[in-house]
Amino acid sequence: MVENQKAMPQPEMRRIRRIHFVGIGGVGMCGIAEVLLNLGYQVSGSDLKESPVTERLKSFGAQIFIGHRAENAAEADVLVVSSAVNTSNPEVATALERRIPVVPRAEMLAELMRYRHGIAVAGTHGKTTTTSLIASVFAAGGLDPTFVIGGRLNAAGTNAQLGTSRYLIAEADESDASFLHLQPLVAVVTNIDEDHMATYDGDFNKLKKTFVDFLHNLPFYGLAVVCLDDPVVREILPQVKRPTVTYGFSEDADVRAINVRQEGMQTFFTVLRPDREPLDVSVNMPGNHNVLNSLATICIATDEGVSDEAIVEGLSRFAGVGRRFQVYGQLPVDGGDVMLVDDYGHHPTEVAAVIKAVRGGWPERRLVMVYQPHRYSRTRDLYDDFVNVLADANVLLLMEVYPAGEEPIPGADSRKLCNSIRQRGQLDPIYIERGVDLAPIVKPLLRAGDILLCQGAGDIGGLAPKLLASPLFAAAAKGVSK
Repeated sequence: MVENQKAMPQPEMRRIRRIHFVGIGGVGMCGIAEVLLNLGYQVSGSDLKESPVTERLKSFGAQIFIGHRAENAAEADVLVVSSAVNTSNPEVATALERRIPVVPRAEMLAELMRYRHGIAVAGTHGKTTTTSLIASVFAAGGLDPTFVIGGRLNAAGTNAQLGTSRYLIAEADESDASFLHLQPLVAVVTNIDEDHMATYDGDFNKLKKTFVDFLHNLPFYGLAVVCLDDPVVREILPQVKRPTVTYGFSEDADVRAINVRQEGMQTFFTVLRPDREPLDVSVNMPGNHNVLNSLATICIATDEGVSDEAIVEGLSRFAGVGRRFQVYGQLPVDGGDVMLVDDYGHHPTEVAAVIKAVRGGWPERRLVMVYQPHRYSRTRDLYDDFVNVLADANVLLLMEVYPAGEEPIPGADSRKLCNSIRQRGQLDPIYIERGVDLAPIVKPLLRAGDILLCQGAGDIGGLAPKLLASPLFAAAAKGVSK
């Protein structure tokens, strides 16, 4: 086991005492706020509504305002904003007028990372799970890292934690190119796919170049850990002028997985590494995509000197991340049960990976899927991919697109998606209008032994608990995962 790596003293930000977050309840904001609170800074923040996140921050001493008003930021020394906040926000406008610094969340994260051993996880898919796995394995190895994650670690009950060691593990967000603020010592790229293309002017080559630039933020002695199975990562690899370790199923990967076996929620595989004995590991998540996430973790842990025993323990004890193939429990149907699963996947690649995991772990079961597309622009840009992948469910209910602040785009809606999927002749999807109670619609479609998957990044995240609480199911529901 590696000896605990003591943290260097965290330098104070000069003249900064009170830090105000605009949109503090956001998944990318609350974790940074929690770490800053634990470092002793005064933290305040505003959001449009109360939530368990704002209540948690309040319990740690944060001052929380509901609604955005100019006076909320009156005493702040700096404002932290997400890409969703613009200069028309009254708090931002007031700060600019008073010459109070306004910084993006990634710049504040970079400040936290500046004097630590930063590990930044980037990629279109798998960031949250990979970051969480690294934190779990480092903790098992006695390294007690600080982490800031885009989802709730089930074991810790939070998405951020201040550790005592020099390590800081965080997600690197490419959606607004803000990950270029980060200067880590280790960087992961899990994959590169078409998403958030408006940030890159619809130019995929620009997106690829931005990932190369991100890796070049590493110092010359840093380490890039990249997935060789991803064709775009393989394509840009010759451009990367930093020390590199590759991973994947590919035979030419430096670290690779063989003998993969899935049994329900558990996946078993053997890891091959240069100059090491084969290592047998298991992880409590289904799917080859989670094998890849685990391989990235193993690359970094091995490089940092974490023992094989701690790697095996950290992976096997990993309890997952909220809304990443989270099994909520069993719904009683026809004298049997239906496994209820909630998942955040909102890109065709993510949807396909989850469907493949279901087929691999439960090949005899039907997949009943309730899916909510996220953003009209994503639905438009990836329309054909959505049609192809959603057609692989046995039963499909399509909720209307969650707009995420966007205006509707003609032809990029769920009713049109239903028609296109229906024309393929594989299944007859059911269109679900906004505000409809889904329990009476879903229950007659279910059979004992089915898997019911609720998937999407919008407000569908509240559907699984609503189904469990519905009078149609609640009386006999069991095995609920909180």
